[in-house]
Amino acid sequence: MSEHGELIDWLLENWIARLADSLEGMTGERPGGVWRAVEGVRCGDGEALWWEQPLSLGENATFWAGAPQAAWFEIGSRALRGAGVEVADTRDARNTYLEVLSQACSGMARVIGRRVGAEVTCGKGHETPPPAKGVPGFDIEMTLGGAALPPLHLCLTPALRDAIQAGVARAGPKAVAAPGTLDLLLEVELPVSVSFGRAQLPLKDVLKLTAGSIVELNRTVSEPVEVIVNDCVIARGEVVVVDGNYGVRIQEITSREKRLKTLQ
Repeated sequence: MSEHGELIDWLLENWIARLADSLEGMTGERPGGVWRAVEGVRCGDGEALWWEQPLSLGENATFWAGAPQAAWFEIGSRALRGAGVEVADTRDARNTYLEVLSQACSGMARVIGRRVGAEVTCGKGHETPPPAKGVPGFDIEMTLGGAALPPLHLCLTPALRDAIQAGVARAGPKAVAAPGTLDLLLEVELPVSVSFGRAQLPLKDVLKLTAGSIVELNRTVSEPVEVIVNDCVIARGEVVVVDGNYGVRIQEITSREKRLKTLQ
């Protein structure tokens, strides 16, 4: 146990594990990582991304995750390459990194919930300037594909630590050993479909349809098709043939903003 205490050690080790889970799911390779305490908050360059994530444990139960541009661009680019997109621009890499980060934050909330024996959820996170001085900060040094990333950062409020300690005291020792919700969810099967396009027809024209009728869709032959999971467009790609069966080669992972729009 480090000088920061068992709880802080546990939080940092789990944050690294949750980042690794998210990256492994998108890239197919699991990164390694270690942490160390640092004096003050620094993040490499002017294009650093800081994300403030409140949790439902109470007021100011918050953590900040920071990444210099070189780190978030590499993470986003590798995740896109794992999905078949070989060349990523800055915007796509940035959005993909934020998706990786969002998954890690959700995973962190779940493991904290298991520790305190109650459901813990992420509040509405947002991009933010670096946290004020005095908030404990830690470097997260990760390797991906055998190469070291510029250090990521994690800052934890004292209120978060106190809320977890209070929750553990209320729940008792059994809460820590509770089964992982994520492990159960990973076995859930979701419907996946591919949309080649859509058309809107008057009822009179629908009634005239017979074998051999042609319905013109709203997508040209050169446009990518949509990959839909549970009624949400998550990706776009090109149609390919694999061993005599149709498939889709993923070319684009849709951003979280676009996913939300497809659900509206």
